Amino acid sequence: MPDGHAENFPVASLLVPRRERRAIVALYRYARAADDLADEGDAPAGDRLAALGAYRAAVQAIAGGRDADPSLGQPPFRDLLAAVREHALPCAPLLDLLSAFEQDVTVHRYPDYAALRDYCRRSADPVGRLVLAVFGRPEPDLLPASDAVCTGLQLANFWQDVAVDWTKGRVYLPQDEMAAHGVDVAAIAAGRCDRRWRELMRFQTRRARGLLERGRPLARALRWRQALEIRAVIAGGLAILDRIDAVAGDVFRRRPTLGGADWARVGWQALRGAGA
Repeated sequence: MPDGHAENFPVASLLVPRRERRAIVALYRYARAADDLADEGDAPAGDRLAALGAYRAAVQAIAGGRDADPSLGQPPFRDLLAAVREHALPCAPLLDLLSAFEQDVTVHRYPDYAALRDYCRRSADPVGRLVLAVFGRPEPDLLPASDAVCTGLQLANFWQDVAVDWTKGRVYLPQDEMAAHGVDVAAIAAGRCDRRWRELMRFQTRRARGLLERGRPLARALRWRQALEIRAVIAGGLAILDRIDAVAGDVFRRRPTLGGADWARVGWQALRGAGA
């Protein structure tokens, strides 16, 4: 993607047919722009929520068939409107994403995994559901596997970015699980990677890995190029979890990322899986 944001998975790669890729790029740019409203810069919370409110009004205009609304003539809504109309996409997932981004402005701690999973249900799962709709496969029986992949990717990103999120005042690690492992926020502030921290991170990467593995059957339901994309997405998520485990959960001194050799392996694993 040309917007300068690094991802742990291919975003609308050349594996995706052009017509579908165009829509996925529009969805990505909408989600990224809205997420940046919540995350980037120094604007006060009220201004961030107002900007996200304007996004909500634009999506509601799309949902209401008000295609001539002036707000829809500007990016990212112009291309988003085209994608929604061309692929008959539902607008509820677009609004769910905004709900999660609004929550990022006001909620900075999660008491338990249930609360974090609810956040992921709105911050991550809608993306997979929209992509399935673009693929022409929005069947309800495919949604659990899609949700597992999306939440697994979201968790992998959280554990990769513990130190980054701390600078924004956020801790996505469930508070009860931190306490159970004898870890508090002082450990994050100090970048302390002791035995207790390593065990906590192993617990978290194991859960995320299990979710990604649970989503593997999704690829078998899709056309070949779509399936390759999903397999590459899963392989990218697993690769970043492997990176975190390889440094024993020490995400403080250096943010684990994927390099060229990692992406080559991701591509190979996606192709190898296609023959399974």
